[in-house]
Amino acid sequence: MIIGKHLRELREEKGLLLRQVAAHIEVDTAYISKMERGEKNIKKDFVLKLAELYKADSAYLLKLWLADQVYDLVNSEPNAVDALEYVIKVLKGKK
Repeated sequence: MIIGKHLRELREEKGLLLRQVAAHIEVDTAYISKMERGEKNIKKDFVLKLAELYKADSAYLLKLWLADQVYDLVNSEPNAVDALEYVIKVLKGKK
């Protein structure tokens, strides 16, 4: 959802076709299309391969990937924001 739109923009900026990207990460074209529309989860190793293909910042793409993972986990929970705020406090305390 979050990363998909960005990956589509990167692909289009590079002038690559869906089939070219699909061949690079060894999946079918439909998977790439669904991934870019946010209909399919993306594997972490695919994010790294796409960062390489697009010559993009892998750390930034992994941040978007992780944000998607968290969003998918909590989006339907009524206390999602409170839980995320708590996690942020805990994570900040680790530094």
